[in-house]
Amino acid sequence: MYAYILKRLFLIIPTFIGVSLISFAIIQLAPGSPVAFKLRGEGGAMRANIETEKIIEQTKALYGLDKPILVQYALWLGRMFRLDFGRSYKDQRPVMAKIAETLPITLQFTILETLLIYLIAIPLGTYSATHQRSVSDQVITLILFLLYSLPSFWVAMLLILFLGGGDWWNLFPVNGINSIDANNYSIFGWLLDRLWHMILPLFCMTYAGLAGLSRYMRTGMLDVIRQDYIRTARAYGFSEKIVVFKYAMRNSLIPIITLFAGLLPGLIGGSVIIETIFSIPGMGRLGFEAVLTRDYPLIMGVFTISTFLTLIGLVISDVLYAVVDPRIRLE
Repeated sequence: MYAYILKRLFLIIPTFIGVSLISFAIIQLAPGSPVAFKLRGEGGAMRANIETEKIIEQTKALYGLDKPILVQYALWLGRMFRLDFGRSYKDQRPVMAKIAETLPITLQFTILETLLIYLIAIPLGTYSATHQRSVSDQVITLILFLLYSLPSFWVAMLLILFLGGGDWWNLFPVNGINSIDANNYSIFGWLLDRLWHMILPLFCMTYAGLAGLSRYMRTGMLDVIRQDYIRTARAYGFSEKIVVFKYAMRNSLIPIITLFAGLLPGLIGGSVIIETIFSIPGMGRLGFEAVLTRDYPLIMGVFTISTFLTLIGLVISDVLYAVVDPRIRLE
């Protein structure tokens, strides 16, 4: 087991280099450039008194954009291994400092989303599978399909309208992650204020993944409970709870674990829209603003963190395979 984990961790390095090289090239080939953005005036037009080739070339040299893409990538990769992502083109702040401010907020949402999705989806999918074609199963299926089909930005706007002080009730805050005077609260009061601000965006980030994962769990459970060994366990006289939770559930969790690897980047990527709508200073919003300003160091910094979390998610998934199913021998 330990040898396999070590091998998978070492495999992250070439995988990351390959993915980052392709992404770096795609970002560089995208239309627009930080030089043009930097030289634009307030109205969006290039300033006439500085629109010369000399100024443009000087600005490119300042940001290192006059070098070939492979040379730029090699320089960036060397800095990245030293955890130096450079400075933002927008405000010249260190990229690592900007990520350090936003990553904890995004991780809070990601961890809570993952826990809620799995803690609700697995029992819900199991219940639907063990009560197949019942009225409760049909009602749950209908509700989950409706939730899965609703776009998150539309749900966010409805929640703001009805629960966030729009035209109806003012029950939840819809701006930021804490109240303005939250620093004056006690620790318990600060935590309650943070959770109160997280309720609406957390719901918008969670419901679609919960609906989809519960359907996967239902399908996996239905495939397992029809197997011969489940009928044999019932024939031995084991109770239905033991048959379902001891013998059937562990095998039906394997597809769910596979989905875990892709859940982390999906949650971070999906947080871009929700963080923008609710003005949450997270990494998704930071990356979105970096794309708008063609802030290449910041884009690659956000991408690096997201890629690392994805690769770590793959390793965790592989390890969980052996935890759920002892028949799997990773060595």
